[in-house]
Amino acid sequence: MEINKEELQREEALAEAAVGMDEPEAAEIADSETPLDKNIKLMSPMRMVLRRFFRSKLSIAGIVMLAFLILFSWLGPVVYRAWGEIEVDRTGADTYTQYDVEDEDNDFVQLIITHESINALAPPSPNHLLGTDEQGMDVFTRLMYGGRLSLTLSFLAVFLISFIGIVLGGIAGFYGGIVDNIIMRLCDILMCFPTLPLMLILGTVLDANGVLPQYYIYLLMGLVSLWSWTGMARLVRGQILYLREQEYMVAAEAMGYSTMRRIFKHLIPNVLPQILVTMTLSLGSMILYESTLSYLGLGVQIPYASWGTMVEVISRRSDILQNYPSVWVPSGVCIVIAVLGFNFIGDGLRDALDPKQRR
Repeated sequence: MEINKEELQREEALAEAAVGMDEPEAAEIADSETPLDKNIKLMSPMRMVLRRFFRSKLSIAGIVMLAFLILFSWLGPVVYRAWGEIEVDRTGADTYTQYDVEDEDNDFVQLIITHESINALAPPSPNHLLGTDEQGMDVFTRLMYGGRLSLTLSFLAVFLISFIGIVLGGIAGFYGGIVDNIIMRLCDILMCFPTLPLMLILGTVLDANGVLPQYYIYLLMGLVSLWSWTGMARLVRGQILYLREQEYMVAAEAMGYSTMRRIFKHLIPNVLPQILVTMTLSLGSMILYESTLSYLGLGVQIPYASWGTMVEVISRRSDILQNYPSVWVPSGVCIVIAVLGFNFIGDGLRDALDPKQRR
């Protein structure tokens, strides 16, 4: 029986291209009559990942959620200019207090003091779409500006965590030996500290040293980043320990490639998918960290806002919790949407980058 070499090559190439594909995808290529090189091009790794990612309904939902929050927080104040971030509605009725005081001639005269009232805890209306808070400031406007702060802090914290974790994890995995032992023992020590109680202690220390309250959240989120890199470092280290023994790394070393080229051209790109998934999932955690710190009184201070500080008001005013849901519920909803959006995208990336995943 004569064997057709072209057909054999086609079958072998299709088998390689179908590694990690869903069964419908593999069947689609196998049944195709297009040339071999075109089939391989159509199912390139990047296209396969993107196809899987955008096929996931959860991934699309996460993108829509985050796009809405980003547009709402950054473009919203440009469109909705009825009130400023710290502008107080002073259209409430003035109140007066009358005193009887004695003048120089020992005669009593009336002294009337006018108290300028603020339109506090106003219900939703065309003038205030979500009403006003206890300070008389527009809740809808503060929700937009608060989103800017919460999202920005989360992105910066995750960037710092990822940078430290990738550098130290890469060094530990690539060099091994005593360097690896030192970095991993440092990770073990940092993981022993309970984060939340330590934040409360640091908040007290900052207050005792005269640090202004409006800077607490920035310093504390920075400190959280400085000892939250351990998970990223362990992930990168584990991947590099495996990858550095692969044949292409041995070949790169035999060809005389420099250490930096081997790390940044061959190792880091192969760890990047896992890094992206971890970063995406960490963004949701940072949103919750900021909200928790703000709820405990360590966030930005009035008159400025974040989503966490807008929820924190219910810890001071039980009547607002029961009677004025429009003051705190919208910020809580934004926190939930942000965390779910980041988690949906992270799960979508993880599934799309897993060659053994079947969906």
